[in-house]
Amino acid sequence: MKIRSAVLREMVAEGPFADSKPLVISELELAPPGPGEVLVKMIAAGLCHSDLSVITGVRPRPLPMALGHEASGEVVEVGSGVDNVRPGQKVALVFVPSCGHCSPCMEGRPALCEPGNGANGKGELLQGGHRLSQAGATVNHHCGVSAFSEYAVVSARSCIPIGDDIDPVEAAVFGCAVLTGVGAVVNTGQVRPGASALIVGLGGVGLSALLGALAAGANPIVAVDVHDSKLDLALALGATHVVNARDADAVARIRELTKGGVDYAFEFAGSVPAMQLAYAATRRGGTTVTAGLPHPNDQWPLQQLSLTAEERTIKGSYIGSCIPARDIPRYVGLYRAGKLPVNRLIGEKLKLDDINAGFDRLASGSGLRDLIVF
Repeated sequence: MKIRSAVLREMVAEGPFADSKPLVISELELAPPGPGEVLVKMIAAGLCHSDLSVITGVRPRPLPMALGHEASGEVVEVGSGVDNVRPGQKVALVFVPSCGHCSPCMEGRPALCEPGNGANGKGELLQGGHRLSQAGATVNHHCGVSAFSEYAVVSARSCIPIGDDIDPVEAAVFGCAVLTGVGAVVNTGQVRPGASALIVGLGGVGLSALLGALAAGANPIVAVDVHDSKLDLALALGATHVVNARDADAVARIRELTKGGVDYAFEFAGSVPAMQLAYAATRRGGTTVTAGLPHPNDQWPLQQLSLTAEERTIKGSYIGSCIPARDIPRYVGLYRAGKLPVNRLIGEKLKLDDINAGFDRLASGSGLRDLIVF
Protein backbone atom coordinates (compact mmCIF):
# COMPACT_ATOMS: atom_id res chain seq x y z
CA MET A 1 0.00 0.00 0.00
CA LYS A 2 1.02 3.63 -0.52
CA ILE A 3 1.58 5.78 2.58
CA ARG A 4 2.84 9.26 3.45
CA SER A 5 5.81 9.31 5.78
CA ALA A 6 8.39 11.76 7.16
CA VAL A 7 11.72 10.48 5.83
CA LEU A 8 15.17 11.62 6.94
CA ARG A 9 17.60 11.46 4.01
CA GLU A 10 20.44 13.62 5.32
CA MET A 11 21.41 14.55 8.87
CA VAL A 12 21.33 18.29 9.62
CA ALA A 13 23.32 19.49 12.63
CA GLU A 14 21.46 22.73 13.32
CA GLY A 15 18.14 24.43 12.66
CA PRO A 16 15.99 26.15 11.84
CA PHE A 17 14.60 22.90 10.49
CA ALA A 18 11.58 24.69 9.07
CA ASP A 19 14.02 26.13 6.51
CA SER A 20 16.39 23.19 5.93
CA LYS A 21 13.54 20.61 6.03
CA PRO A 22 15.57 17.51 6.96
CA LEU A 23 12.35 15.50 7.14
CA VAL A 24 10.78 15.13 3.70
CA ILE A 25 7.14 14.08 3.49
CA SER A 26 7.37 11.24 0.97
CA GLU A 27 5.11 8.63 -0.59
CA LEU A 28 6.41 5.18 0.31
CA GLU A 29 5.42 1.63 -0.46
CA LEU A 30 4.52 -0.39 2.65
CA ALA A 31 4.55 -4.18 2.38
CA PRO A 32 1.85 -6.20 4.21
CA PRO A 33 2.59 -7.67 7.65
CA GLY A 34 4.40 -10.99 7.76
CA PRO A 35 4.36 -13.64 10.49
CA GLY A 36 4.45 -12.06 13.93
CA GLU A 37 3.79 -8.58 12.51
CA VAL A 38 0.97 -6.05 12.65
CA LEU A 39 -0.27 -3.31 10.32
CA VAL A 40 -1.09 -0.22 12.41
CA LYS A 41 -2.88 2.97 11.40
CA MET A 42 -1.19 5.79 13.31
CA ILE A 43 -3.30 7.98 15.57
CA ALA A 44 -0.64 10.22 17.12
CA ALA A 45 3.14 10.34 17.43
CA GLY A 46 5.29 12.31 19.87
CA LEU A 47 8.26 14.52 18.97
CA CYS A 48 11.11 13.35 21.19
CA HIS A 49 14.77 14.32 21.65
CA SER A 50 15.67 10.78 20.55
CA ASP A 51 14.24 11.67 17.13
CA LEU A 52 16.02 15.02 17.18
CA SER A 53 19.35 13.36 17.97
CA VAL A 54 19.01 11.26 14.81
CA ILE A 55 18.20 14.34 12.74
CA THR A 56 21.28 16.18 14.04
CA GLY A 57 23.63 13.18 13.81
CA VAL A 58 24.19 12.80 17.55
CA ARG A 59 22.83 9.24 17.23
CA PRO A 60 23.61 8.20 13.65
CA ARG A 61 21.26 5.72 12.00
CA PRO A 62 21.21 4.18 8.51
CA LEU A 63 19.58 6.48 5.97
CA PRO A 64 17.13 7.03 4.43
CA MET A 65 14.96 6.39 7.48
CA ALA A 66 11.26 6.85 8.21
CA LEU A 67 11.53 8.53 11.60
CA GLY A 68 9.40 8.41 14.77
CA HIS A 69 9.27 6.00 17.70
CA GLU A 70 6.63 7.15 20.24
CA ALA A 71 3.06 6.59 19.09
CA SER A 72 -0.43 5.24 19.44
CA GLY A 73 -2.37 3.54 16.69
CA GLU A 74 -5.17 1.22 15.68
CA VAL A 75 -4.54 -2.33 14.53
CA VAL A 76 -5.71 -2.84 10.95
CA GLU A 77 -4.36 -6.30 10.10
CA VAL A 78 -2.33 -8.99 11.83
CA GLY A 79 0.06 -11.54 10.37
CA SER A 80 0.10 -15.22 11.17
CA GLY A 81 0.94 -16.23 14.73
CA VAL A 82 -0.17 -12.92 16.29
CA ASP A 83 -2.39 -13.45 19.33
CA ASN A 84 -1.74 -10.45 21.59
CA VAL A 85 -3.70 -7.90 19.52
CA ARG A 86 -6.60 -7.96 17.06
CA PRO A 87 -7.90 -5.68 14.29
CA GLY A 88 -9.72 -2.62 15.61
CA GLN A 89 -7.77 -2.57 18.88
CA LYS A 90 -5.99 0.60 20.04
CA VAL A 91 -2.34 0.12 20.98
CA ALA A 92 0.63 2.03 22.32
CA LEU A 93 3.81 1.31 20.38
CA VAL A 94 7.10 0.43 22.11
CA PHE A 95 10.41 1.27 20.46
CA VAL A 96 12.39 -1.78 21.57
CA PRO A 97 10.54 -4.97 20.63
CA SER A 98 11.58 -7.86 22.85
CA CYS A 99 12.18 -11.31 21.41
CA GLY A 100 11.41 -13.05 24.71
CA HIS A 101 14.24 -15.56 24.26
CA CYS A 102 17.60 -13.80 24.69
CA SER A 103 19.34 -13.62 28.07
CA PRO A 104 18.10 -10.10 29.01
CA CYS A 105 14.53 -10.99 28.05
CA MET A 106 14.62 -14.19 30.10
CA GLU A 107 16.01 -12.19 33.03
CA GLY A 108 12.99 -9.88 32.92
CA ARG A 109 14.89 -7.01 31.25
CA PRO A 110 13.24 -6.72 27.81
CA ALA A 111 14.48 -3.15 27.34
CA LEU A 112 17.92 -4.70 26.78
CA CYS A 113 16.69 -7.29 24.26
CA GLU A 114 19.68 -8.16 22.09
CA PRO A 115 17.83 -8.98 18.83
CA GLY A 116 15.52 -5.98 19.36
CA ASN A 117 18.35 -3.52 19.83
CA GLY A 118 20.30 -5.14 17.01
CA ALA A 119 17.38 -4.76 14.59
CA ASN A 120 16.90 -1.13 15.65
CA GLY A 121 20.56 -0.35 14.97
CA LYS A 122 20.26 -1.76 11.45
CA GLY A 123 16.95 -0.02 10.71
CA GLU A 124 15.15 -3.36 10.39
CA LEU A 125 12.15 -4.99 12.06
CA LEU A 126 12.55 -7.63 14.77
CA GLN A 127 11.69 -10.40 12.31
CA GLY A 128 14.41 -9.14 9.99
CA GLY A 129 14.47 -7.04 6.85
CA HIS A 130 12.44 -4.02 5.76
CA ARG A 131 8.81 -3.36 4.85
CA LEU A 132 9.31 0.17 3.51
CA SER A 133 10.59 1.18 0.07
CA GLN A 134 10.47 3.96 -2.49
CA ALA A 135 10.91 3.32 -6.21
CA GLY A 136 12.37 -0.08 -5.34
CA ALA A 137 14.95 1.31 -2.89
CA THR A 138 14.88 0.29 0.76
CA VAL A 139 13.80 2.80 3.42
CA ASN A 140 14.90 2.02 6.98
CA HIS A 141 12.62 1.74 10.01
CA HIS A 142 13.24 3.89 13.09
CA CYS A 143 13.20 1.78 16.25
CA GLY A 144 10.91 -0.72 14.57
CA VAL A 145 8.07 1.84 14.62
CA SER A 146 8.54 4.66 12.05
CA ALA A 147 5.76 6.55 13.77
CA PHE A 148 5.77 9.66 11.56
CA SER A 149 3.86 7.70 8.94
CA GLU A 150 0.18 7.25 8.18
CA TYR A 151 0.56 3.47 8.55
CA ALA A 152 3.35 1.19 9.74
CA VAL A 153 4.13 -2.49 9.88
CA VAL A 154 5.62 -3.34 13.26
CA SER A 155 6.43 -6.40 15.30
CA ALA A 156 3.52 -7.63 17.39
CA ARG A 157 5.94 -7.35 20.30
CA SER A 158 5.95 -3.58 19.79
CA CYS A 159 2.18 -3.39 20.44
CA ILE A 160 0.59 -2.95 23.88
CA PRO A 161 -3.24 -2.79 24.02
CA ILE A 162 -4.54 0.32 25.81
CA GLY A 163 -8.33 -0.09 25.88
CA ASP A 164 -11.04 2.24 24.63
CA ASP A 165 -11.48 4.28 27.82
CA ILE A 166 -8.40 6.46 27.28
CA ASP A 167 -7.93 9.20 24.71
CA PRO A 168 -5.88 7.44 22.00
CA VAL A 169 -4.08 10.69 21.13
CA GLU A 170 -2.89 11.16 24.71
CA ALA A 171 -1.94 7.48 24.82
CA ALA A 172 0.89 8.16 22.37
CA VAL A 173 3.18 9.41 25.17
CA PHE A 174 3.00 6.14 27.12
CA GLY A 175 5.33 4.34 24.70
CA CYS A 176 8.38 6.50 25.44
CA ALA A 177 8.03 9.56 27.70
CA VAL A 178 5.95 7.83 30.37
CA LEU A 179 7.73 4.48 30.20
CA THR A 180 11.13 6.11 30.40
CA GLY A 181 10.39 8.80 32.98
CA VAL A 182 8.08 6.99 35.38
CA GLY A 183 10.03 3.76 34.95
CA ALA A 184 13.32 5.44 35.85
CA VAL A 185 11.78 6.46 39.18
CA VAL A 186 9.84 3.35 40.17
CA ASN A 187 11.83 0.59 38.42
CA THR A 188 15.43 1.77 38.15
CA GLY A 189 15.56 4.02 41.19
CA GLN A 190 12.91 2.20 43.25
CA VAL A 191 12.13 5.42 45.09
CA ARG A 192 10.65 4.90 48.54
CA PRO A 193 7.77 6.96 49.99
CA GLY A 194 9.14 9.97 51.84
CA ALA A 195 12.52 9.89 50.09
CA SER A 196 13.80 13.11 48.51
CA ALA A 197 14.12 13.26 44.72
CA LEU A 198 15.74 15.54 42.15
CA ILE A 199 14.60 15.75 38.52
CA VAL A 200 17.15 17.38 36.18
CA GLY A 201 15.78 18.21 32.72
CA LEU A 202 12.05 18.87 32.30
CA GLY A 203 11.25 17.65 28.83
CA GLY A 204 8.52 15.07 28.29
CA VAL A 205 10.56 12.35 30.00
CA GLY A 206 11.65 14.49 32.94
CA LEU A 207 8.14 15.79 33.57
CA SER A 208 6.84 12.21 33.42
CA ALA A 209 9.47 11.32 36.01
CA LEU A 210 8.22 14.17 38.19
CA LEU A 211 4.72 12.69 38.04
CA GLY A 212 6.17 9.28 38.81
CA ALA A 213 8.01 10.64 41.85
CA LEU A 214 4.77 12.19 43.10
CA ALA A 215 2.91 8.90 42.59
CA ALA A 216 5.69 7.06 44.45
CA GLY A 217 5.33 9.38 47.44
CA ALA A 218 8.69 11.15 47.16
CA ASN A 219 9.09 14.28 49.29
CA PRO A 220 10.59 16.79 48.81
CA ILE A 221 10.88 16.87 45.02
CA VAL A 222 13.24 19.40 43.45
CA ALA A 223 12.92 20.12 39.71
CA VAL A 224 15.77 21.65 37.69
CA ASP A 225 15.84 23.11 34.19
CA VAL A 226 17.22 26.14 32.35
CA HIS A 227 13.77 27.37 31.23
CA ASP A 228 11.67 29.24 33.79
CA SER A 229 8.47 28.20 32.01
CA LYS A 230 9.33 24.54 32.63
CA LEU A 231 10.06 25.32 36.28
CA ASP A 232 6.68 27.02 36.63
CA LEU A 233 4.97 23.95 35.15
CA ALA A 234 6.90 21.68 37.52
CA LEU A 235 5.56 23.65 40.49
CA ALA A 236 2.05 23.46 39.08
CA LEU A 237 2.40 19.68 38.72
CA GLY A 238 3.52 19.23 42.33
CA ALA A 239 7.27 19.81 42.67
CA THR A 240 8.03 21.23 46.12
CA HIS A 241 10.99 23.31 44.92
CA VAL A 242 12.52 24.44 41.63
CA VAL A 243 16.05 25.60 40.79
CA ASN A 244 17.33 27.10 37.56
CA ALA A 245 20.41 25.16 36.42
CA ARG A 246 21.99 28.39 35.18
CA ASP A 247 22.27 29.70 38.75
CA ALA A 248 25.87 29.60 39.97
CA ASP A 249 24.78 28.24 43.34
CA ALA A 250 22.31 25.64 41.97
CA VAL A 251 23.95 22.64 43.66
CA ALA A 252 24.37 24.47 46.98
CA ARG A 253 20.72 25.54 46.82
CA ILE A 254 19.54 21.96 46.21
CA ARG A 255 21.67 20.62 49.05
CA GLU A 256 20.31 23.33 51.33
CA LEU A 257 16.69 22.55 50.41
CA THR A 258 17.20 18.84 51.04
CA LYS A 259 19.39 19.04 54.15
CA GLY A 260 22.58 17.74 52.55
CA GLY A 261 21.48 16.39 49.19
CA VAL A 262 18.78 14.20 47.70
CA ASP A 263 18.29 10.48 48.20
CA TYR A 264 17.62 10.01 44.48
CA ALA A 265 18.74 12.22 41.59
CA PHE A 266 17.50 11.66 38.03
CA GLU A 267 19.18 13.16 34.96
CA PHE A 268 17.16 13.48 31.75
CA ALA A 269 18.87 16.36 29.93
CA GLY A 270 21.43 14.20 28.14
CA SER A 271 24.41 16.43 28.88
CA VAL A 272 27.57 16.14 30.96
CA PRO A 273 26.86 19.34 32.98
CA ALA A 274 23.40 18.00 33.86
CA MET A 275 24.90 14.72 35.05
CA GLN A 276 27.54 16.57 37.05
CA LEU A 277 24.83 18.61 38.76
CA ALA A 278 22.73 15.53 39.52
CA TYR A 279 25.67 13.67 41.03
CA ALA A 280 26.90 16.67 43.02
CA ALA A 281 23.42 17.17 44.51
CA THR A 282 23.10 13.53 45.63
CA ARG A 283 23.62 12.88 49.32
CA ARG A 284 26.04 10.40 50.88
CA GLY A 285 24.65 6.91 50.34
CA GLY A 286 22.33 8.21 47.65
CA THR A 287 21.53 7.04 44.12
CA THR A 288 22.04 8.94 40.87
CA VAL A 289 20.13 7.64 37.83
CA THR A 290 20.62 8.81 34.25
CA ALA A 291 18.29 8.22 31.33
CA GLY A 292 19.86 10.99 29.24
CA LEU A 293 21.42 10.24 25.86
CA PRO A 294 24.42 12.54 25.31
CA HIS A 295 26.73 12.46 22.30
CA PRO A 296 28.61 9.12 22.19
CA ASN A 297 31.95 10.94 22.50
CA ASP A 298 31.00 12.82 25.67
CA GLN A 299 32.89 11.76 28.81
CA TRP A 300 31.75 12.40 32.37
CA PRO A 301 34.62 13.06 34.84
CA LEU A 302 33.89 11.20 38.06
CA GLN A 303 35.60 11.53 41.42
CA GLN A 304 35.92 7.80 41.92
CA LEU A 305 36.75 8.13 45.63
CA SER A 306 33.23 9.38 46.37
CA LEU A 307 31.74 6.10 45.16
CA THR A 308 33.52 4.24 47.95
CA ALA A 309 33.83 6.81 50.71
CA GLU A 310 30.20 7.92 50.35
CA GLU A 311 28.72 4.56 49.27
CA ARG A 312 27.20 6.11 46.18
CA THR A 313 25.19 4.28 43.52
CA ILE A 314 25.06 5.28 39.84
CA LYS A 315 22.55 3.62 37.51
CA GLY A 316 21.69 3.86 33.86
CA SER A 317 18.04 3.53 32.88
CA TYR A 318 16.89 2.57 29.38
CA ILE A 319 13.14 2.76 28.72
CA GLY A 320 12.78 3.04 32.48
CA SER A 321 13.95 -0.55 33.03
CA CYS A 322 10.40 -1.42 32.06
CA ILE A 323 8.53 -4.53 31.09
CA PRO A 324 6.15 -2.75 28.69
CA ALA A 325 3.41 -5.40 28.71
CA ARG A 326 3.30 -5.09 32.50
CA ASP A 327 4.05 -1.40 33.01
CA ILE A 328 2.01 0.39 30.34
CA PRO A 329 -1.29 -1.07 31.68
CA ARG A 330 -0.20 -0.08 35.20
CA TYR A 331 0.63 3.48 34.18
CA VAL A 332 -2.59 3.78 32.17
CA GLY A 333 -4.43 2.64 35.31
CA LEU A 334 -2.73 5.37 37.34
CA TYR A 335 -3.68 7.86 34.62
CA ARG A 336 -7.32 6.79 34.78
CA ALA A 337 -7.24 7.18 38.57
CA GLY A 338 -5.92 10.74 38.26
CA LYS A 339 -2.57 9.87 39.83
CA LEU A 340 -0.52 10.26 36.65
CA PRO A 341 -1.94 13.25 34.71
CA VAL A 342 0.27 12.90 31.66
CA ASN A 343 -2.28 14.82 29.57
CA ARG A 344 -0.90 17.98 31.22
CA LEU A 345 2.47 17.33 29.55
CA ILE A 346 1.08 17.46 26.00
CA GLY A 347 1.79 20.62 24.02
CA GLU A 348 0.90 21.46 20.42
CA LYS A 349 -0.97 19.04 18.17
CA LEU A 350 0.54 19.33 14.70
CA LYS A 351 -0.07 18.01 11.22
CA LEU A 352 2.51 15.77 9.58
CA ASP A 353 3.40 18.54 7.12
CA ASP A 354 4.41 20.79 10.06
CA ILE A 355 6.89 18.32 11.52
CA ASN A 356 10.09 20.25 10.79
CA ALA A 357 8.76 23.36 12.56
CA GLY A 358 7.77 21.07 15.43
CA PHE A 359 11.37 19.98 15.83
CA ASP A 360 12.42 23.64 15.96
CA ARG A 361 10.11 24.03 18.97
CA LEU A 362 11.62 20.94 20.57
CA ALA A 363 15.20 22.09 19.97
CA SER A 364 14.45 25.49 21.51
CA GLY A 365 13.13 23.94 24.70
CA SER A 366 10.02 26.09 24.45
CA GLY A 367 7.47 23.34 23.92
CA LEU A 368 6.02 20.52 25.92
CA ARG A 369 5.42 17.08 24.38
CA ASP A 370 4.19 18.10 20.95
CA LEU A 371 2.31 15.48 18.94
CA ILE A 372 1.75 14.77 15.28
CA VAL A 373 -1.94 13.87 15.03
CA PHE A 374 -3.08 11.92 11.99
